[in-house]
Amino acid sequence: MKPAGVVRKVDQLGRIVLPKSLRKRYQMNEGDPVEILVQGDHIILERYRPKCVFCGSMEGVSEYKDRYICSGCLTEMTQLPRHA
Repeated sequence: MKPAGVVRKVDQLGRIVLPKSLRKRYQMNEGDPVEILVQGDHIILERYRPKCVFCGSMEGVSEYKDRYICSGCLTEMTQLPRHA
């Protein structure tokens, strides 16, 4: 993890402002979802990228009924035998 050299204070509502230079560098725009991860005593912010609910892949992911599934798992599911 590389420090950005920027210090911000947390406001009364627990918010912080990400500097424009960082938002631009990491392609974060107003309204974009951000994932908050915790690793040891570190808080990590990442641009949210949906993952397949079955295998965790982030490649070829589509949304279906508020869930995400990758093309590989979808193909596997279509090949399952149907029970009557």
